[in-house]
Amino acid sequence: MPTSPPSLFDAARLCLDAADVDEKVALTQRHAAAFARGELDIPGDASPPAPIRMPGRPSRPRLVHPRDLPRRGLGSAEGRAAFIHAIAHIELNAIDLGWDAVYRFRGLPWEFYRDWVQVAEDESRHFVLLRDRLRELGHEYGDFDAHNGLWEMCEKTAHDGLARMALVPRVLEARGLDVTPGMIARLRSLGDAATAGILEIILREEVAHVAAGSRWFRWYCERGGVEPRQRFRELLAEYAGGYLHGPFNIEARLMAGFDEDELAALHAQAG
Repeated sequence: MPTSPPSLFDAARLCLDAADVDEKVALTQRHAAAFARGELDIPGDASPPAPIRMPGRPSRPRLVHPRDLPRRGLGSAEGRAAFIHAIAHIELNAIDLGWDAVYRFRGLPWEFYRDWVQVAEDESRHFVLLRDRLRELGHEYGDFDAHNGLWEMCEKTAHDGLARMALVPRVLEARGLDVTPGMIARLRSLGDAATAGILEIILREEVAHVAAGSRWFRWYCERGGVEPRQRFRELLAEYAGGYLHGPFNIEARLMAGFDEDELAALHAQAG
């Protein structure tokens, strides 16, 4: 059995660098458990993080621009498999987003690292559920093209933890809160209770992930003496063009730490 790496930052980098999806999942779950047992140190004198141009990725799926992804309806078997593949790809990216927050942002409270290790571990379970469902439908992860939008936003916010917390959990990941209930209803109407049940698990746990983003966004704002509502509006205008689409799931977003002013800013920015 491999020994645990000496620090949480080392563990995060190992998970980020893993190119094989089974290895990424296994490392994530092993190191999340080790951290929960108190076996991974968070050194206060760690050197700055090394740049990560791209986390480890399998040779497939092929990454293309979002506009080059074909539109498929859920009514066909192929369309449903492509849909599940797209969600699985998001969850695999989200493993890396959790670990990148752990690896990149240093000198923060222990609770910050606890939250993002937990997010990475949750996302690894989500990926496995979806990948297994994909296999039941006769496909593998990598069979369909995908895009790299989540990691691209991760790179854009690498210099600024406040912007990362505002934009990755509270814009990109929060999109799932808006669209997943409709997906669940559509899948149930098609008789696909198995996939709908997986999405219900994901939706429930993603509320907590977005809430972690809200919590640490406000923590960064308080530490920097920044007014959070105004700063959120500024970041939406600076980074989020093209990412915002209504309608928004008001109830879920309120549960995930948004307030009425922030929801109004989202509506205004989405046009």
